Amino acid sequence: MLNLLSILIGIISLVIVIPATIPLLGWANWFALPLIVIGVVIGQLSGSGRAGRNFCIVVGLIAIVRLSLGGGIF
Repeated sequence: MLNLLSILIGIISLVIVIPATIPLLGWANWFALPLIVIGVVIGQLSGSGRAGRNFCIVVGLIAIVRLSLGGGIF
């Protein structure tokens, strides 16, 4: 159950991160990062599978790379 919740949080985060790849919308990644961290923690607490945790980690890496390319703001 926690794994599904983690996947759901990852999908919500991905919906925020995808438009944030557009120039001048990189600040939206700062809203997605706390959600991603919560998804990773919930995915880690899940005993059965690790798919939710891994999905949130991948979304987080996309957000971090985009933030680093934009200098943290753009």
